[in-house]
Amino acid sequence: MPIAWSDSLETLDWDELCALYRAAPLGNKSPEGLKTAFTNSMFRCLAYEDGKLVGVGRALADGVDCSYICDVAVLPSHQGTGLGKEIVARLVALSRGHRKIILYAVPGKEDFYRKFGFGRMKTAMAIFEDQASAVQRGYIAEA
Repeated sequence: MPIAWSDSLETLDWDELCALYRAAPLGNKSPEGLKTAFTNSMFRCLAYEDGKLVGVGRALADGVDCSYICDVAVLPSHQGTGLGKEIVARLVALSRGHRKIILYAVPGKEDFYRKFGFGRMKTAMAIFEDQASAVQRGYIAEA
């Protein structure tokens, strides 16, 4: 079955989106939190197969300087099929015209993003809600 693409939030089932992130696995994100995040994102990419949400991604962008691609997730049943690659490619295309396009990857996935032209930043820094867990999971180096 072909993938149907959308950027509309009107018919998005927020519980289904929450389940997709859990299954991907990209963690436990509440439906309410996801609604806020996706509503506040300039670009969204939603992939459906037979009416079922199978992949998503979004980009926070200011329209000029910076677009930040985040929350790219694909159901395990669709991982390895090129769907994640298509989602990222669409978000990169939507973000063109910004002076910089940024993302941060799950540790170990950097090579996937290099294929799109992303390079490792030497100056990126972050404050996480759970800093110790971010260190343990490889997102940031110990201070």
